Amino acid sequence: MRKVILFVEDFGHEEFLKALLDRLAEEYEMQIEIIPRSVRGGHGKVIAELQEYLRDLEIGNQELPDLLVVATDGNCKGHQERKQEITEEAADLFKDLLVCAIPDPHIERWLLLDSSAFKEVLGRGCDAPDYKCERDRYKGLLIEAIQQAGISPLVGGIEHAADIVKQMDLQRMERADDSLGKLLKDLRHKLNQWSRT
Repeated sequence: MRKVILFVEDFGHEEFLKALLDRLAEEYEMQIEIIPRSVRGGHGKVIAELQEYLRDLEIGNQELPDLLVVATDGNCKGHQERKQEITEEAADLFKDLLVCAIPDPHIERWLLLDSSAFKEVLGRGCDAPDYKCERDRYKGLLIEAIQQAGISPLVGGIEHAADIVKQMDLQRMERADDSLGKLLKDLRHKLNQWSRT
C-alpha cells in the first residue's frame, strides 16, 4: 500500500484531493493510504509546517511517504510562482516525492468547471467560471450555484467536493484548466511509475 501525505491549507483542498487520489488509485487498481496533515491558516502556515515536516524526514523522525502532495491556492500569483515557493522548501532528496496542487486562483473554481458533474451531484448544472483574480469570487459563485440547485450550502458548498470529483470528466478537465491539468498529469505520472515497480 502506498502512503500519501497531504499538506493542505483548508478543508476544501483536503476534500477535493482525497476524492481525486482515491479515484485515481481505483483507476490504476492500487491501494493508497491518505494521511491528511491539514494546515489551517493559509499559504504561509502550509509552508511553515511543510518545512518542519521535511526537517523531520531528513533527520529520520518521520517515515518517508511514497508521495507528498502540497496544496495551496494560487491566489492570483499563478501556478509557477506558487510551485517554486513550495519546491524551494524540498531538498533534492524529496523533490521526487513532491506533487503540487495549486488551484489557480482558488479551489472553488475547480468545483465549478464540470457542469455535468455538478448536475449529476446537485441536480442542476452550473456555469463554468471565467478566470478572474478576485478574492472570494469563486466562493460566492459556488454558493450561488448550489443555492440555484435548491440546496443550502452548509460549509460553503465544499461538502459536495468529493461527490463532484467522483463525477468529473478528468480527461476534459485536464484540458479545461491549466492548473488542474498540471496536477492530473503529475499524479498520473506518479501512479504510472508505481505501476511499473
